[in-house]
Amino acid sequence: MKLLSAALVLFSAAVSTTSGFAPATPLAFSRPSSSVRSASTLNMVADDAKVILVTGSSRGLGKAIALELGKAGQKVVVNYVSDGSKSSADETCEEIKAVGGDAIAVQCDTSDPKAIKGMFKEIVDAYGTCDVLVNNAGITKDTLVMRMKPEQWQSVIDVNLSGVFYCTQAFFKVAAKKRTGRIINISSVVGQIGNPGQANYAAAKGGVIGLTMSNAKEFSARNVTVNCICPGFIETDMTAELPEEYLEKVCEGIPLKRLGKPEEVGGMTKFLALDPAADYITGHCFNVDGGIAIGA
Repeated sequence: MKLLSAALVLFSAAVSTTSGFAPATPLAFSRPSSSVRSASTLNMVADDAKVILVTGSSRGLGKAIALELGKAGQKVVVNYVSDGSKSSADETCEEIKAVGGDAIAVQCDTSDPKAIKGMFKEIVDAYGTCDVLVNNAGITKDTLVMRMKPEQWQSVIDVNLSGVFYCTQAFFKVAAKKRTGRIINISSVVGQIGNPGQANYAAAKGGVIGLTMSNAKEFSARNVTVNCICPGFIETDMTAELPEEYLEKVCEGIPLKRLGKPEEVGGMTKFLALDPAADYITGHCFNVDGGIAIGA
């Protein structure tokens, strides 16, 4: 267990925003350019395709989730943070179209309720509705509790927990009118088992799990399901740069003895978002972690 704890600290610091431990960075609002919206209309998808917002999806795990949904022929809203991420978001949109889906990119700070309201207006203007919300965006500000500054605590709570609440609130206003919708919250095994050096992140992700259960009970009257996914160590472009020796030590603490694949998290997300078998599933957590959090 000591080996696993040490590995978790080192891994979270090294990987930052590329795994289930640390999803993509927070987002800042702006209207998508007309060229992005026009391009989205070039791809024809099925009449019953769902409109799915994936926050923090210009790169990393969020991008993998967006691509899996695109492969299923859905209309994906790629949510990103800053002007520096715009090109990555546009590239993700093109990749989604190339695999059979449709996509638009929207810039939005998910910790800002006013910006979120504007984001949903953009989505409804472009696609007419929003059917599924995937709350993936998040940040890390890792350090030991004794060294943690108020800003490091508050910023992680604002983005990773409050942001999920604000996006959920805005989405439910759309879904409640239709009496149908699905919400998938991307939490983390850190929210279940804790991790030294990540008290802020663990508190936020644990809060997301509690929020999932509460919202599931509230929203059931409107036929809106709410579920949670807790990823563990997931392969990303950044983990590929870590020393092989280090990754071997990480895998020793994982019952399945390997890192997870982004598409495995994407596949679980796709199931909860689209599969008819998930109609009767709400308020639950699904771990994609190779067994790290067994018994949690």
